[in-house]
Amino acid sequence: MSSAPPPIPLPPADAEATPDESADGTKGASPTGRKFPCPGCGAKLDFEPSQRALKCPYCGYAEKIDPSSAEVRERDWEEYWRNASSRGATIAGRSSEVHCKACAAVVLLEDKVAIDRCPYCGNDLENKPVSAQNMILPEGVLPFKVDHKSAVAAFNAWIAGRWFAPGDLKQLANLGRMAGIYVPFWTFDSMTYTHYTGQRGDNYQETETYTEPETYFETNAQGQQVAHTRMVTKTRIVTKIRWWPVSGNVEHFFDDVLVYASKSIPGDLIEQLSPWDLPQVEPFRSEFLAGFQTERYTVGLKEGFGVAQGIMDGAIRGLCCRDIGGDHQQLHTVNTQHTAITFKHILQPVWLAPYRYRDKTYRIVVNARTGEVVGTRPYSFWKPILIVLAILAVGGAIAGIVALVGAITH
Repeated sequence: MSSAPPPIPLPPADAEATPDESADGTKGASPTGRKFPCPGCGAKLDFEPSQRALKCPYCGYAEKIDPSSAEVRERDWEEYWRNASSRGATIAGRSSEVHCKACAAVVLLEDKVAIDRCPYCGNDLENKPVSAQNMILPEGVLPFKVDHKSAVAAFNAWIAGRWFAPGDLKQLANLGRMAGIYVPFWTFDSMTYTHYTGQRGDNYQETETYTEPETYFETNAQGQQVAHTRMVTKTRIVTKIRWWPVSGNVEHFFDDVLVYASKSIPGDLIEQLSPWDLPQVEPFRSEFLAGFQTERYTVGLKEGFGVAQGIMDGAIRGLCCRDIGGDHQQLHTVNTQHTAITFKHILQPVWLAPYRYRDKTYRIVVNARTGEVVGTRPYSFWKPILIVLAILAVGGAIAGIVALVGAITH
């Protein structure tokens, strides 16, 4: 059994908004925005997922982005908090941010580019950007793989497949704006050492004697059947549990525990977008962001690790129960220590389509790596009722036919 490591050193209470290195590796720097001008016509190049290239929307010039041979950096938890400082940092080309008052999303703006609508709720954004300082910069990115045309096709197929959606929803939804945006995530690695106490339950069988009332009939003098009740003794095999006190230790390494670092998309929708192809995460490059919006994380590093601990705790409890063995397990105490913690901030791509239907906002989200579509939508009041009435009508017609056939045959 391995000895338990010392507890995790806690970061300073005021260090949550601690800034980090700039995208070029210079600590505390605030780099100027990176633009990618077209060498042919001077227009701004955008990232084109279908070609994995920076492409000019006007003259068609394309500049392919080759895969990087570098590995995505994992940051050491203890080292990060030891070196925390008050210096600022911003993502290259995204030096300002704007807050949506309707849904609280924080969108990082491309330098010298203004947006007028929130990609999450479709409401107008106030044109009052502020400096996007004090960020932990992204170490990795999953580039867009599903382009806009494919995302729209997946979106329309999803709408068409909703049985109880209002009939005019597809036409209305097509009027909505579909925006490509990189959303923030944390990933955490941790070696865990857990000591548990509890009980192990083993099944065993016994023969049990019991009595129950039994009804029997006798014929009286008038020849009538009279019911009587008597108690009868019987036996049966029953399964019981024998409990034993247990304790033990389990060790487990968690790799890339994924935590959504925002609250702009409901958690249940984010979960439905899984799985993400995390092994394909590439070192962060500004080129992948060109032409797409980027959201700043609003779930901080400490809060994100708390969420990750909850995810790990569920898995650890399962490991403890497996270690206990037997037919049943009960856990009384589960004490876990984390060591060798590392983390990284990554950006992952989605297509968002907020739309309004009868004064209410709904949202469709497309995983821009796999094409998986999830979302919320209204339900038609009349369609389920009409289907039930149709089923009842069919059932009544079948019953009538059966009755008619029966009458004819008799």
